[in-house]
Amino acid sequence: MKAMGRFAISLLLAVAPLTGHGIEVGDPAPDFELQGSDGELHRLADHRGKSVVVLAWFPKAYTRGCTIECKSLAEKGHLIREFKAAYFMASVDPLADNIGFARQQQADFPLLSDPTKEVAAAYGVLVEAGYAARQTFYVGLDGTIIAIDREVRPATAAEDIAVQLAELGVARSVAAGQPE
Repeated sequence: MKAMGRFAISLLLAVAPLTGHGIEVGDPAPDFELQGSDGELHRLADHRGKSVVVLAWFPKAYTRGCTIECKSLAEKGHLIREFKAAYFMASVDPLADNIGFARQQQADFPLLSDPTKEVAAAYGVLVEAGYAARQTFYVGLDGTIIAIDREVRPATAAEDIAVQLAELGVARSVAAGQPE
């Protein structure tokens, strides 16, 4: 029984974020400049005052839960695009992995790569095992964290993001037929 208890504690420590919960709602969002699977360099600062940013951290490309989450965002991303929001998935995977994963899942949104793990650490999602914990951050127009989902459900990720954006009162996009 003692060995099982030590194993459970070791497992918990291996998947717990290195910096606790990191940032909280109301904190300034750590800025980022990350390469995307779309060949572009994406910066948080480019969205300030223009759109809410949704940053969905995921552990590892090509794994079961991450595939389900990416597929949800690819198939139901239209629900998110109804809002003035830019959305990204992000991991510490190398860019080549995220490019292949995005192609495989037919993702029509960028998957960002943080191979140095600096941005993941700044968001408090880097776990001892060296990957990012599955968490979604919502960054307001002013650059502060307006919501955090630490219990992401991969299968309904797109729907859950859309519901959260609506609850936050994020403006609807012109493309969704709403006035600017």
